[in-house]
Amino acid sequence: SKHTMEKSVLRIEKMVVLYSALRSERRTQLMMNNKYKILFVEDDSNIRTVITTLLETEGYQVIWAGTCKFAQGLFTSHQPDVVILDLGLPDMDGMRFLEFVRRDSLTPIIVLSARSNDRDKVRALDAGANDYVTKPFSTEELLARIRMILRNYQHRADSGKLPGGKFQVQDMVIDYDARQVFIAGKEIKLSQTEYNIVALLSEHCGKMMTYSAIIKGVWGYPDEGSTKKLQVNMANIRKKFGVKPGEARYITNELGVGYRMNGDNADIQDS
Repeated sequence: SKHTMEKSVLRIEKMVVLYSALRSERRTQLMMNNKYKILFVEDDSNIRTVITTLLETEGYQVIWAGTCKFAQGLFTSHQPDVVILDLGLPDMDGMRFLEFVRRDSLTPIIVLSARSNDRDKVRALDAGANDYVTKPFSTEELLARIRMILRNYQHRADSGKLPGGKFQVQDMVIDYDARQVFIAGKEIKLSQTEYNIVALLSEHCGKMMTYSAIIKGVWGYPDEGSTKKLQVNMANIRKKFGVKPGEARYITNELGVGYRMNGDNADIQDS
């Protein structure tokens, strides 16, 4: 009957309204609960709108910039957890922004670019990008890449080993916010490069990092004499830490391979 039909339509309409409200509430809860903030650097307004909506629906907080210069300001003021970066920006090449971030930050960067040749990919990865996604791409692929990067950093964030927290091993404390290192409560005066090396090793505490990985993380790319430059800086660090030759109180050197920051109970001699 007409009356029954009207009641059915009304019931369906109520269900749609309820579902929409629940979806909206879930999205709000996700955004409140999700501590991850993403800086999306993209000048194409259509792509920007689609990806921003996608990320917000997944519960991420999104801030965006359409130029390299604006992105630099947002990065400094907001300190995002992840950066998604397009290389073809109107004011300057996105590589300039990548290099700007890598001067003193380990924030994960996913490059999202139409440049598909291997040379561009290698250049971006060697400059410090964590991942490279070529346009066109699937939204599921992008979300999977973001989740993977955050998983890799999650345990470090939980234990205060990401910039913004503090790291402690034995009697050494690193204050990432202040970019200071203390041993037994006394500040150790390090140069910017020396600090970057120590901070990078602390991010991967317990893992042997090759010379090339450290060089990539600190300088962005290798050049002639990079290994020697790293060894000279490391010698200065060990001297400032009061570590005697052959002693591995904080950092172990595996000759010909790389360096490792030791864990709390480490009592290891250099090999």
